[in-house]
Amino acid sequence: MKLSTTPSTRVDPAATAPPEHAASLHWRRNLVVCMFGSFTTIVAMTLLLPFLPLYVEQLGVKDSAAIVQWSGVAYGATFFSAALVAPLWGRLADLYGRKLMLIRASLGMALAMALIGMAHDVWQLVGLRLLAGLLGGYASGSMVLIATQTPKERSGWALGTLSSAIMAGNLVGPLVGGLLPPLIGIRWTFFAAGAVIFAAFLATAFLVREERRPAVPKGSPKPRGGWAAIGDRRPVIAMYLTGMLLMLANMSIEPIITVYVAQLVANPVHVTMVAGLVMAAAALGSILSAARLGRLADRVGHWNVITGCLAVSALLLIPQAFVDAGWQLVALRFLMGLALGGLLPCIASVIRHNVPVAVAGQMLGYSISAQYAGQVAGPLLGGFVGGHYGMRAVFLGTCVLLAIGAAWNWRARRPRDPAVHEEG
Repeated sequence: MKLSTTPSTRVDPAATAPPEHAASLHWRRNLVVCMFGSFTTIVAMTLLLPFLPLYVEQLGVKDSAAIVQWSGVAYGATFFSAALVAPLWGRLADLYGRKLMLIRASLGMALAMALIGMAHDVWQLVGLRLLAGLLGGYASGSMVLIATQTPKERSGWALGTLSSAIMAGNLVGPLVGGLLPPLIGIRWTFFAAGAVIFAAFLATAFLVREERRPAVPKGSPKPRGGWAAIGDRRPVIAMYLTGMLLMLANMSIEPIITVYVAQLVANPVHVTMVAGLVMAAAALGSILSAARLGRLADRVGHWNVITGCLAVSALLLIPQAFVDAGWQLVALRFLMGLALGGLLPCIASVIRHNVPVAVAGQMLGYSISAQYAGQVAGPLLGGFVGGHYGMRAVFLGTCVLLAIGAAWNWRARRPRDPAVHEEG
């Protein structure tokens, strides 16, 4: 019997692994760069809070009521336009690459911040804030890149770490905005922010590495896009509603915090300081817990952590309605921040695990839009309920919403059946 002398061909499992299951060789470096870029862009978006009314007045608005109105419009303009274009940037990221979208966002934000520093009237300020939202989206783009380029078994921790950087930007931004203008002036504060974001642009362009997806062979059927590519849409829709609920719960308390604290603090001089501590406590708690809860979710399941976080947050809202001292509210908001910190990374992980990689950016973009919707609806709802039914009703009403969200997520989670597998 003649033996074949043709050498056998060894097949490298890594070479045949589908791209959506291949871990990025550079995912840790990508994470560091994305954390820096997300932190700096969020700081730039929020640093104008302390001095925005002063800048509006410098731009020619003199009436006090008009200053307040224009300040609100200018601040909200960025988030409004960002919510509109988040799915578009996510879709383009799926088509042309996530790194390219980060380069676009960082360069666009650097340019927009510099232009805001050169505004000559309030209309230009509002228009440029809209432009910043349209061109920006670095933080949401980072979520897409990290979600798709990180090993699935580490995605919860990685997204949690990135979320900590984003929330730190929200916390540090107003502090920077309070410190820099007295030192270098308002306009140079914007120029400095633009310069730091330009550094993030350079880091993104030269340090981030995105694994290329192989080209679709000629003659093969065109893959379905958008919602048509998703088999079971229930987990994705559940995460959209959960993200909106999270932001609504966070922001519904914001309009009444200062008024509520005034009822708890005897000395009126200390009201604003305690109100600031209350707002910062929740953000600090989320910063500390996001990565840890993300790592826990990688071990015990993202649905379990989401349900637990919502339930614990609902319980913590009850005593907040009945506190009689400012320090009690600070402590409870810190604990609530610890509980809520794990939600954003888990929401992104569940979406990523339940959609094909080809549409992950678009689906995560819709998630960002849903969260922005919650950010807009929360203060409106909280202000309405607080004004008509009292402060306690805001806490108790939000408690009911979070409890419903926890129960719904418990029912909506996918069954642990071997036949049911996650796509992407």
